[in-house]
Amino acid sequence: MPTLLVLAAGPLQIPAIAAAKRMGLRVVAADGNPKAPGLAMADAAYVFDIKDPDACIQVARKEKIDGVVHVCAEVSMYAMGRINEELGLHGVDPGAAIRATNKEKMRRAFEAAGAPSPLSIGAATGAEAIAAAERIGRPLIVKPSRNSGSRGVTRLGPGEGEKALLSAFEYALRESRDASAVIEEYVEGPEFSIEILAWDGRPHVLTVTDKVTTGAPHFVETGHSEPTLEPPEAAKAIADAAVAGVKALGIDWAAAHAEVKLTSRGPVLMEIGARLGGDFITTELVPRSTGIDMVEGAINLALGRVPDLRPRHAPQGASIRYLTPKGGKVVGLSGVEKAKAMPGVKIVVVDVGPGDQVPELKSSLCRIGHVIAEGATAAEAIANAEAARDTIRIQTEPAGP
Repeated sequence: MPTLLVLAAGPLQIPAIAAAKRMGLRVVAADGNPKAPGLAMADAAYVFDIKDPDACIQVARKEKIDGVVHVCAEVSMYAMGRINEELGLHGVDPGAAIRATNKEKMRRAFEAAGAPSPLSIGAATGAEAIAAAERIGRPLIVKPSRNSGSRGVTRLGPGEGEKALLSAFEYALRESRDASAVIEEYVEGPEFSIEILAWDGRPHVLTVTDKVTTGAPHFVETGHSEPTLEPPEAAKAIADAAVAGVKALGIDWAAAHAEVKLTSRGPVLMEIGARLGGDFITTELVPRSTGIDMVEGAINLALGRVPDLRPRHAPQGASIRYLTPKGGKVVGLSGVEKAKAMPGVKIVVVDVGPGDQVPELKSSLCRIGHVIAEGATAAEAIANAEAARDTIRIQTEPAGP
């Protein structure tokens, strides 16, 4: 029986653990949190700092694993690369792991390969941030060089000067895992993600996902839907840009989650993760919309197997919409059961109740629930998800002095 190591065992990793068990694999799960729910599902569980490559390699050797996945997260991407290198397993190598988690190195890889990318300059000090901003001009984006989920991201407009820049830079540094940030050209246009499985040097696009964000200043993602509503020629251009980026980073025998904006000059790469996408895109939306189990596909790649991309049902629409009430104390909650019974609605999750605090919406961590819906088309799935979302009433009031 092959053994799969799953690095991280939180709610977003549960679908991978469940899929591996369905596939008849022995599952070893590891997480730094002893209360991570996926640990109880595994055949063997470990609690330690999964960002520590040596500790991860030690467990991998002890358990004689045949493959490793790090699903919908990237804090242990380098550790996973080291495991693959040390044990001779399929999947991303340490170099690809670094390029896929460090935004400055990612931009340099895109530039070297000629993949479409915004002008981007790394900065580790305020003086470097100021110099980079002077070169790039306004508007611009300041973001951590290492993080995800919109954490630490700020857009600065033409009227925002050095004080605002330094404030945004310090915010990005606080959220960065390597004490540096990137200052980037801001590109205007709708945003998409592209869900990919790659093997033998060939990325295979499963679908293009439409995104909804809050916009400036933090660009928190509040919804996704599949398949894209863009016309076929635009969808192909978006997918082609993502494929070029995956090749530039050297991602192979792994899943990839690319983010692209469609601008007046064509598709432009925002970033690419060498992993399954989060936000329930690859665990819920892709199988519902395409009929392809992308999680199972990623597990097969980690084991050195070519995945089966034949759809298990006819294509349809799938959408997720997040609950993002105003920040403050929850004083009223209604409509949840009604939303669950609405047409096309498959999943409703509300993570707060009366008396709980809702944070100001600055990153994906501040969202407090979601609705997932299906439909015959993407437009119908969106309408179903938004109708259910709007049925759920979460009343908040500002915190007291």
